[in-house]
Amino acid sequence: MLHDRDRIFTNLYGEQPWNLEAARKRGDWDGTKDLILRGREALVQEIKDSGLRGRGGAGFPTGLKWSFMPKQSDGGPVYLVVNADESEPGTCKDREIIRNDPHKLIEGCVLASAAMGCTHCYIYIRGEFVREARILEAAIAEAYEAGLVGRDACGSGYDIEIHLHRGAGAYICGEETGLLESLEGKKGQPRLKPPFPAAVGLYGRPTTVNNVETIAVVPTILRRGAAWFAGLGRQNNTGTKIFCISGHVNQPCTVEEEMGIPLKTLIEKHAGGVRGGWDNLLAIIPGGSSVPLIPKSVCEAVRMDFDSLREAQSGLGTAGVIVMDRSTDIVRAIARLSKFYMHESCGQCTPCREGTGWLWRMVTRLAEGKAEIAEIDLVWDVTKQIEGHTICALGDAAAWPVQGLIRHFRDELERRIVARKSGGDRAAA
Repeated sequence: MLHDRDRIFTNLYGEQPWNLEAARKRGDWDGTKDLILRGREALVQEIKDSGLRGRGGAGFPTGLKWSFMPKQSDGGPVYLVVNADESEPGTCKDREIIRNDPHKLIEGCVLASAAMGCTHCYIYIRGEFVREARILEAAIAEAYEAGLVGRDACGSGYDIEIHLHRGAGAYICGEETGLLESLEGKKGQPRLKPPFPAAVGLYGRPTTVNNVETIAVVPTILRRGAAWFAGLGRQNNTGTKIFCISGHVNQPCTVEEEMGIPLKTLIEKHAGGVRGGWDNLLAIIPGGSSVPLIPKSVCEAVRMDFDSLREAQSGLGTAGVIVMDRSTDIVRAIARLSKFYMHESCGQCTPCREGTGWLWRMVTRLAEGKAEIAEIDLVWDVTKQIEGHTICALGDAAAWPVQGLIRHFRDELERRIVARKSGGDRAAA
C-alpha cells in the first residue's frame, strides 16, 4: 500500500488552493528549466525506464509512444494533445486533477512537449466540465504570466504554446483519433490506422495523444527518478494509480494508491467496505463500464493492475471500480450499459452501428426472461463478431460487459428463461 511520501497528487481532494502559489509550495514547477535542458532523448528514456503505462485505459507504454515522434523537425508544427474528455461511466479521476491540481497537468504538458519536440499542446476537455475548464484556463493564464509557458518557457529557450479546447459532449471523442477529428472541427468519428497520429495526426502533422493522468505524473517521475516510480507496484505495472470507487460501498471515493493493490484491500481500506459486508458482494466492474465484470469469487484475490485483471478476463481500463451488491439486478445493469454504448456509437462501422442496438435489445429480452436458452450462445457469438471488427474500440467496449455477464452469470440468464416459461405454463393451465 502507498505511503504518503510517495503520493503524487497531494491536493486530490482540494484541501489547499489550486493556484500557482500553492502549487509551488507543493513542489510543482521546481527546477523545470533543468528538466527541460536534459534534452529529448534523456527525458524519453527516463519515462521508458519508469515503466509508466498510459492511464487512459489501454495501458500502452508511455515512453515507447513518445519515441514514435519524429526525431528531426521539418520546421512545421508538432502537437501534443491531452485527452481530458473523461466520459467513461464510473470514472472521475481526471476532473479531480484538473479541479484541484491543474499545475501538475500544465507542467507535465511542458515537459512532455519538450521530450517530443512539440510546438503546441491542446488540452481537449469534456464540454460538461464547466468549472474544471474555468480553473484550467485560469491556471494556464497564471503559467503564461509567470513565464512558465510560451516563448522561452521557464527560461529554458524552449517555446511551447498551450491551448484549452472544449468538446461538445460525445463519448466517442475519448478515442484518440475521434478526438483529433473533433479538434479539427469535424464529426468525432475515429480514423482508420495506419497512418498513426505520430506520423499523421492533428491537421496532418505529427501528434501524440495522452491522458490527463499520464501527463500529470510526468514531472514527479522526472524529479524523483525512474527508479523510484518503477519501485512502486509490480513489474510491468509500476507506479501509482488513481482509483475511482463507486456503487454499493459505504464511502464512495477517488483515491491514489499503488498499482497492484488487492481489489478487496482497496475497497475495505478506502471505501469503507461493501454495503452489508463483503459477503453481500455480487460482482465488480473493475475498470470503468467498458470492461467485463468479475464475480465475488474472482474479486477475493485479484490485484488492481493491467496484467492481473487481464488474466482474470477483465481489464484495469480507467480504474473506475463499480461495486454491485446482491440487491443488484445484474442483467438489467448490463442491459443499461448496452443502451449507453448503443447511444454513443458514432455509426461509422456496421458491426458497431447495428450490433450495439441488437445487443441492447437482446440483453433486455434476457433480463425479462423472454428469450430462448439457445439465444444466450447466439448473443455470445454476435459479441465476438463485434469485438475486434471495428475501427475503434467502442465495439469491444459494447461487447465486453455482455461477455462478462454470460461468462459469470449464465445460470441467472437460464433461470429467468425457465422461470418465465414455467410461469407461462401455469397461467395456461
